Amino acid sequence: MCRSIKTLRPPALPEEATEADIRAAALQYVRKVSGFRAPAAHNQEVFERAVEAIAQATAELLDGLEVRGAGVQRAS
Repeated sequence: MCRSIKTLRPPALPEEATEADIRAAALQYVRKVSGFRAPAAHNQEVFERAVEAIAQATAELLDGLEVRGAGVQRAS
């Protein structure tokens, strides 16, 4: 796990994760997996598509999680 990706669900994050939080985590994941901090121009499109897909999957995951005892479910 990339150390700069933080847990985005309560109680680790006291408030609801923002779109910016989710996108930052997705970007860090894609950077780690691809090995590129900033892709070359010929890889930019696929890099950005991956970030968007992972951000969407992360938002869906957070929307569906139920944290016991927290009584909090992420609003869409």
